Amino acid sequence: MSTASNALGVGLIGTGYMGKCHALAWNAVRSVFGDVARPRLELLCEVNEDLARERASAFGFARATADWRALVEDPAVDVVSITTPNQFHPEMAIAALRAGKHVWCEKPMAPAFEDAQAMREAARKSGRIAILGYNYIQNPVFREIGRMIADGAIGEPFQLRAEMDEDFMADPADPFSWKSASSSGYGALDDFAVHPLSLVHRLFGKAERVFCDMAKPYPDRPLADGGRRAVETHDMANILLRFPGDVQASLLVNRSAWGRKGRIALQVFGSKGSILYDQERMNEVELYRAEGPAGRQGHTRILAGPAHPPYDRFIPAPGHGLGFNDLKVIECRELLRLVAGEPAIAVTFEQGLEIERTVHAAARSHETGGWVAVE
Repeated sequence: MSTASNALGVGLIGTGYMGKCHALAWNAVRSVFGDVARPRLELLCEVNEDLARERASAFGFARATADWRALVEDPAVDVVSITTPNQFHPEMAIAALRAGKHVWCEKPMAPAFEDAQAMREAARKSGRIAILGYNYIQNPVFREIGRMIADGAIGEPFQLRAEMDEDFMADPADPFSWKSASSSGYGALDDFAVHPLSLVHRLFGKAERVFCDMAKPYPDRPLADGGRRAVETHDMANILLRFPGDVQASLLVNRSAWGRKGRIALQVFGSKGSILYDQERMNEVELYRAEGPAGRQGHTRILAGPAHPPYDRFIPAPGHGLGFNDLKVIECRELLRLVAGEPAIAVTFEQGLEIERTVHAAARSHETGGWVAVE
């Protein structure tokens, strides 16, 4: 994948927040990493032709369309980025895979578990690469956390606490949107909690059993044209999990947490120390080692730098920091590794289905009021 002759042709469906992130990543991956061919930005799809042409020009795509089916069938497109609302993921991803395309689909897989299974089966049958947009696992600092645990820096880990909080749904005056409709899924549990779940799964493997309680801070929201509509999803969830080795985990998520902007906080406690991390300070991690004189024990703050690859591909000096979109560029490079048949760090549809199993087991737990096995 180092010459123009094997550059991938890219199709992008959706140009909102995550669509722009994908476009930036496709545009930057060659410049940042240097060891891949520059992707050909072939075709962009939006809800109407005018918007599609406008975004294609802004994002650097050669052509535009309002027909996503034409995009997935286009012979110049080798890989399809899907950044539409959750309920559209299954149909689009399955169609793209059946058309012989690789797929980069934003999380979660689908609101219904049966649709997520169908996506996984389509990926299996196609022989193509299909990954999900869990870019937080690409943070060089998070990768270092995994190495510290594997190297025994905190001894035997026995408990993890994770929190994810944002306030984009904190204002009760905000109008009803697709994120409050049942067609989008459960709410914070699958649209939101899947991000920290991807981190927890990466560190400790598949969950064995789960207990969950969900809640709504607001029972209804105003409609743009007047009146109100009942909120059909839950914006908060508290989850308890058990992992192999009797590792205990707790996960608290809230989409209506005033003052929190992009927080994923992890605390990992082990027999010889602990690790503390907060995504709002994504370029640092704190390590505590229970060793040496008691009067000199304390947390060591570690700043991201070239010693934490692939940070070095972006910036040659430590402490300067990467951002959200940089993680998307790293994720894009990992996708290209998989397409080339190389080892990579990514959440495939196969692995993503295990996250979905945990989500749906948690939803069953909320309904039954008890622990549920993840099956």
